[in-house]
Amino acid sequence: MDKHYLTPLFDPRSVAIFAGSPDHPESLTPQAVLLHPALRAQRYTGTYRFIDIRETSGTLADLAQVRADLAVIALPLADVGPAIELAGRVGCKAAMVLSNGVTAEQAEEMKKVAREAGIYLLGPNCAGIQRPPSLLNASISGPLAGKGSLALVSQSGALTASMLDWAANNAVGFSSVVSIGPHTDMDIADVLDFLAADRQTHSIIIYVEGIQNARRFMSSLRSAATAKPVVILKAGRKPEGNQAAQTHSSAIVGSDDVFDAALRRAGAVRVKSFVQLFSAAKCLASRYRPVGKRLAVITNGGGPGVLAADWVNEISLQLGRLSPELAEGLKPQLPELASLTDLIDLSIDATPEHFRLAVAAAAKDKHIDGVLAIFSPRAGVDSAEVAKALAEANRSLGKPLLTCWMGDASVSGGRAVLKEASIPTFRTPEAAVGAFGNIANFAQNQLLLQQTPPPLSALAQPDIEGARLVIESVLTERRKVLTEMESKTLLSAFHIPVTETILARSASEAMMIAMQLGFPVALKIDSPDISHKSDVQGVVLNLMNGTAVRDNFNDMIERVKRLQPDARINGVTVQKMARTRRGREIYIGMVTDEPFGPVIVFGAGGTMIELINDRAMELPPLNQFLARRLIDRSRVAETLGEWRGAHAVNMEALEQLLLRVSEMVCELPQLREMDINPIIVDEHGAVSVDARIVIDNAPQAVSGRHSNYNHLAILPYPARYEQLLPMRGGGEYTIRPIHPDDAQMLQALVQGLSSESRYFRFASAMNELPAPMLARFTLIDYDREMALVAVVKERHANDEGEITETERIIGVSRYITNPDQTSCEFSLLVADDLAGKGIGSRLMEAIMDVAREKGLHEIIGLVLTNNSSMLKLMRSLGFSVKAYPDDPDFRLVTHIL
Repeated sequence: MDKHYLTPLFDPRSVAIFAGSPDHPESLTPQAVLLHPALRAQRYTGTYRFIDIRETSGTLADLAQVRADLAVIALPLADVGPAIELAGRVGCKAAMVLSNGVTAEQAEEMKKVAREAGIYLLGPNCAGIQRPPSLLNASISGPLAGKGSLALVSQSGALTASMLDWAANNAVGFSSVVSIGPHTDMDIADVLDFLAADRQTHSIIIYVEGIQNARRFMSSLRSAATAKPVVILKAGRKPEGNQAAQTHSSAIVGSDDVFDAALRRAGAVRVKSFVQLFSAAKCLASRYRPVGKRLAVITNGGGPGVLAADWVNEISLQLGRLSPELAEGLKPQLPELASLTDLIDLSIDATPEHFRLAVAAAAKDKHIDGVLAIFSPRAGVDSAEVAKALAEANRSLGKPLLTCWMGDASVSGGRAVLKEASIPTFRTPEAAVGAFGNIANFAQNQLLLQQTPPPLSALAQPDIEGARLVIESVLTERRKVLTEMESKTLLSAFHIPVTETILARSASEAMMIAMQLGFPVALKIDSPDISHKSDVQGVVLNLMNGTAVRDNFNDMIERVKRLQPDARINGVTVQKMARTRRGREIYIGMVTDEPFGPVIVFGAGGTMIELINDRAMELPPLNQFLARRLIDRSRVAETLGEWRGAHAVNMEALEQLLLRVSEMVCELPQLREMDINPIIVDEHGAVSVDARIVIDNAPQAVSGRHSNYNHLAILPYPARYEQLLPMRGGGEYTIRPIHPDDAQMLQALVQGLSSESRYFRFASAMNELPAPMLARFTLIDYDREMALVAVVKERHANDEGEITETERIIGVSRYITNPDQTSCEFSLLVADDLAGKGIGSRLMEAIMDVAREKGLHEIIGLVLTNNSSMLKLMRSLGFSVKAYPDDPDFRLVTHIL
């Protein structure tokens, strides 16, 4: 339990190989033909054991003497099942099946055998793994890659081989290479889960074609991206649009847009081409980390510098400029023709020393986040000497340095020097700027990753039960499309402002309603069978008197019956025209994606919504920060400030509208599509003029509780677990789920422990939590993992006698679900100065309640044998305590939930 469950796969001490005998090449599978020389090409730090299942002699007792962690299987399909079963008998905890063309049905049989044998299975249809740090090449992807800190995970064997071939020629090394194919038992989420905690891995690149489980993928990806940069290339970009779409939102949002939104929220960065993936790999191999968006460009040629500056603007970066003080100090040291106005243009007379001085100046400027050095070939200037100057300057730079060596043969020496110094170099300015853009995007996406909003905002509580009653009544009628009246009723239940709308069933009734509401009014056809009213001339605006209302009512009914004779018509709605003179029309929508679930969409609204095609999107739940970022990403955002004589819109009202929609999406899993269009927003507020909602039966909840947000890819902050408790001896404290803002308080808790307490909790002498571990402990998914903290408020008086109140974490309990999905492993920590106050037992009882609600059946943990106080607490809570067979220094404590 102190090691990751996939350690036998990625760090095996011994490997059992089921790949036939190389002495009989005619009997080998194509995979075995490639595997045998790959295994023997280098000295593996562990041990290999070759087992031929067709020629195995001796008894099972003899075979039991063979022990191995990992089984690598490259046999004909008929022999794979017996090989997996035999691997289980020799103690293997993990197995790989190197094959291709295995069908889903055949793969399911292999998975069944593996589960019965207690083996984690990678494959079938995989090309294997490489683990360069231990010199393990259990793959058919080519020679073993060089050792490095970059992990590659790919769903394509061909791309894996191509990437390794490219890396060998570009001084890029790997910590792990994992090739996963279709119908595999272990997917990308499992591999990411291991890499997130792997000390050998500092950054990750992924090639993905499809996702099996969005919740698990997002959970593992968020965990990995919390600790290290992750870059993803996704293939199979689905064409936008859907002919069967029943709302505007569904018509203009493609699954590829949703994937982008999901990656942003997970803190990862997406690239769109192999070239960009290679560029990202260069930067990650240099261990560059998230930075800001300001890139300084140093060049000895104006043209390439301008191209770089243009691309900086094109991809929404900022050109980093030297401060006046630094520019004034640098200018006398540069050639006469040098310019420092925007670019750091050293002119054609630049020498290696000039480049070094410019990089040193950029290093000192706090308003520069990264540096791009561009070298154009010049007679009398050795590109290798310039590269050496940059390599020297890079040692003390402290921020990313990228280079662009223009040309070919004349600059090859310089490229070799840069490669040796692990400085990324590119052939074009645009490629170099794009690579920096990937690094900069990490900083932006990490802000989104940190957001863990609750399902409900602090605004007035919505009428959730009333909204559910409306939905159930529609589903009872076997309808899925709500009328405008029903849609607006749902919006009103969540306090979303709507125009007053009344249904009229006759021309005279419409005329009387209009006269009561006041003119001008709008008429709209009300039918569950008409998705877009304007398409059947079912909307008339700005009617100014009763006669016009009566006549247009009759004309509209006649037109709609002629254009769509099978449509059911409830009548015509009458509503007072919303103010639009200086208001802007926007829309808020919602679509349901496979596999990521509901997605909230924002953009410019009106009747030309598909033509305008303005869409920004975010996965729920939202908070105010996420809502504002969503607005800012849309094109219509440029018109929401003071614009052409109009006042700036009420941005707070618009943000609250998005929060309300987020509440609807979180609390109503029956929602499938939604359009609120148009929404008129101005300086006074926002009002929804029209709405259309599509529903269906809710996904089946795991535990039958509506508080389980099974339809969401990202679980909201579970505020329902908060409780205020009295402390033994006086005072009170709060137990609540942990959130990312707790990082510093958690660090303070660990730093304040005695050395003995730290050793009891972490089985090491660490004085504080490393940054990656601290991030992983505080940013969790609330699904497979839960952490509860005990928090007290402390009051302090400053020198002036003013009282300030601060929060302090005094304890934390945590569980992580085991791979069997039925049990979990717990940990517990309480501040030394508050031991004996009953905090530990309450934290354990609370975390056990959460695990029980999640449907887990057993909670287990490891306690050091000499930690008598913890063992006493465990026994008092009803845990059984027994010896831990793998390590006598620990006791295994277990409790049935």
